[in-house]
Amino acid sequence: MSNKWVYIFSQDQTDGRTHMKDLLGGKGANLAEMTHLGLPVPPGFTITTEACTHYFKNGSAYPAELEAQLQEALTCVEREVDAGFGDEENPLLVSVRSGARVSMPGMMDTVLNLGLNDKTVEGLAKKSGNPRFAYDSYRRFIQMYSNVVLEMDHHDFESILEMKKEDKDVQRDVDLTAEDLQELLSEYKSLVLERTGKDFPQNPQDQLWGAINAVFDSWMNDRAKVYRRINNISDDWGTAVNVQAMVFGNMGESSATGVAFTRNPSNGEDEFYGEYLINAQGEDVVAGIRTPQNITKAARVAAGSDLPSMEEVMPEVFTQLDQVRVNLEKHYKDMQDIEFTVQNSKLWLLQTRGGKRTAAAAVKIAIDMCEEGILTKEEAILRVDPKMLDQLLHPSLDANAQKTLLTRGLPASPGAASGIVAFTAEQVEIDTQHGRDTILVRVETSPEDITGMHLAKGILTARGGMTSHAAVVARGMGRPCVSGAGELKIDTNNKVMKIGSHTIKEGDLLTIDGGTGEVMLGEVATVEPDLSGDFSQLMAWADDVRRMKIRTNAETKKDAEAAVRFGAEGIGLCRTEHMFFEGDRIISMREMILASDEEGRRAALAKLLPMQRGDFEGLFKVMRGLPVTVRLLDPPLHEFLPHNESEMIEVATQANISLDLVKERCHALEESNPMLGHRGCRLGISYPEIYEMQVQAVLEAAYNVEKSTGDKVVPEIMIPLVGDKRELEYLKNVVVQTADQLKDDKGVDVEYMVGTMIEVPRAALKAEEIANSAEFFSFGTNDLTQTTFGFSRDDSTTFLKKYEEENIHLQDPFMTLDQSGVGQLVEMACEKGRSVRSSIKLGVCGEHGGDPASIEFFEGVGLDYVSCSPYRVPIARLAAAQATLRRSKKNSSVAKVA
Repeated sequence: MSNKWVYIFSQDQTDGRTHMKDLLGGKGANLAEMTHLGLPVPPGFTITTEACTHYFKNGSAYPAELEAQLQEALTCVEREVDAGFGDEENPLLVSVRSGARVSMPGMMDTVLNLGLNDKTVEGLAKKSGNPRFAYDSYRRFIQMYSNVVLEMDHHDFESILEMKKEDKDVQRDVDLTAEDLQELLSEYKSLVLERTGKDFPQNPQDQLWGAINAVFDSWMNDRAKVYRRINNISDDWGTAVNVQAMVFGNMGESSATGVAFTRNPSNGEDEFYGEYLINAQGEDVVAGIRTPQNITKAARVAAGSDLPSMEEVMPEVFTQLDQVRVNLEKHYKDMQDIEFTVQNSKLWLLQTRGGKRTAAAAVKIAIDMCEEGILTKEEAILRVDPKMLDQLLHPSLDANAQKTLLTRGLPASPGAASGIVAFTAEQVEIDTQHGRDTILVRVETSPEDITGMHLAKGILTARGGMTSHAAVVARGMGRPCVSGAGELKIDTNNKVMKIGSHTIKEGDLLTIDGGTGEVMLGEVATVEPDLSGDFSQLMAWADDVRRMKIRTNAETKKDAEAAVRFGAEGIGLCRTEHMFFEGDRIISMREMILASDEEGRRAALAKLLPMQRGDFEGLFKVMRGLPVTVRLLDPPLHEFLPHNESEMIEVATQANISLDLVKERCHALEESNPMLGHRGCRLGISYPEIYEMQVQAVLEAAYNVEKSTGDKVVPEIMIPLVGDKRELEYLKNVVVQTADQLKDDKGVDVEYMVGTMIEVPRAALKAEEIANSAEFFSFGTNDLTQTTFGFSRDDSTTFLKKYEEENIHLQDPFMTLDQSGVGQLVEMACEKGRSVRSSIKLGVCGEHGGDPASIEFFEGVGLDYVSCSPYRVPIARLAAAQATLRRSKKNSSVAKVA
């Protein structure tokens, strides 16, 4: 860590570049880069993320060198803009903004117009010749500073503003006169004194350090921590602080502020997309307080708006901004999100960053940029976040379905969602805990709503545009969102809203379509997704480069068909126990368990045999010769037994035995810790006839399908929960004897493999012994995580959230593999297994098989395949391709160094 804490960006001196995001944050690094490119950027400086880390590690104390470096940088800014910070006649005003290394829209704090006080506001009024602008800037500053630094509720200031507009009989803020604003300022300052017991701070230096403190502190506010947890961002990174000379979009009709995307972030089309407001400041656009106007004429016409576009009102500035759009996109090789201000017809750029986009937009932009020569095919593959693909894999609204249209807003984030109405983020959390899907309905969202936005199925707002907080965050999360639905009359206190003649209460069912902006009553029917076009092209490119195969976890024909449609190359886990819970099967299964001897068990198993065989035939036909791994019975037998008196009576009647015997058997099978009890291979050893029946069903099904279709079927028979080589040897012998018997008695001659799941630590530690009998290992990382940590997956949710909040675990180990612990066992087992059987097939079938971060690890240890749920197959395909490319790049770098 160096002693340089402040980096300047100005025409005379620019210290940073775009690659320094870890140190300067994304905003600071990009401001420096745009300055290097000669673009119109107001000068300023960045306080590094290392200063933030120092601040938190040292009890909110700054490095000793920081103050002097800051004053030197401030002098540089004063010199470039020819104004003085605190100068009563020619004041320099600054903005103070956060800037983490990755974009966290709205999660941390910003202060604009800092440096104004009772004296400098008069100097600004005189110098600008526009008293109304000066007083408007001051009232904005007081409101923002009081909220961010003094921790007052901004709604209290909004209430005073609304009352002032009522008193003056005006509708808009901009209609208040300079005299009106002076009255408002007096009321604002009185409120500050009343709530804090102190006058509003007048010393600009005190204001500056107060704002810097607040921005650093906002890194640890609740909404920022929630956002980081949702997006797997480390608390240790810290945020930078950017202090920048103010430029003003609120100086009159020749001034404006706006947000623009170089391509459409909803669908990826190559069109300039954005919004602006005349005579406003940036927070007005993103906060959704005023509904902004379109940047382009085409967008205005498409939206049916009467409000003139920037292209029509400010054609020269628009042309300049459009060229900036082209230049930035070519430079960064990505779609950009730009914030800008126009001050007296001069364009200024305040930020650029990679724009948040929907999955459909991400895929289209990657494909188009490759075809335009901006990206290579490999770069295009790496450009799309695999987790985003989940948005594309689920149903959309059926265009032919009956629907009751209530209103139409702005199509802010595509996708369809149905759920009950919740008017607060807190209510969304309550409904989610009770298993209810929700639509979060707000006048406008704020960063405090982040948890509710994450949990809700969709978001609907009455105010705000396509670049409002709700729209930007929803697109990043993949949540459908309709914003700016102005016909909504929301009464949050009474938990009701009116749309025309309809009254909608909290708990009523709504459907929204974020692609059209439609809001509909009730639930609307859906259709399956179309996975052709750009999606299909990206998947084809990914398949060309990835090394690992992608299988699915499936035991029903429906799931297997879905997985094949999504590109699965086999079944990595067929859980046979799931097949026993349907209809008559559970009756026969219970008869088997309740039988008093082997003869009774075999009689019941004979009833199950044709059912199992039929299931496997269905799977083998769907998979058309692709590998299928069948796990023999794993869970404890008590899971199949009745759990209440009425069910026990039913079982006793069906099995023709006494109720007392049923109760006795249920009690006998109870275990204190069933997950570590009589299950898996232990069941097979105790009752080998169960595994004999299953192996017979598998091999007969494979034989029948081979004969009827001509497809070569080589089933992989997997023994669960092995921890000792002798367990596998015993049960492999059962499999081989059953196969030999079938061949001798029925002529059923089928090629097959026998392997095991590695899901207890001892299996990993003794993998070289187990590999002597196993032709494949499949890592059951769900149980391996449980047994390594000593956690119960079902019960760990009660404490893992606290672990994540306290940074004991950065991520839930059941969602993303614990690479240093569980991963070490996986890597060890791979090495030990290969040491005695070089051809051993290695795969993973836990939930981690569909997690991109875990897939990267599995690529590193050289697994042959990952297996995941059907709807995660495309995610795994893309993640595996990216892991291959990154590993190849890493190996190339190592080779060059060598």
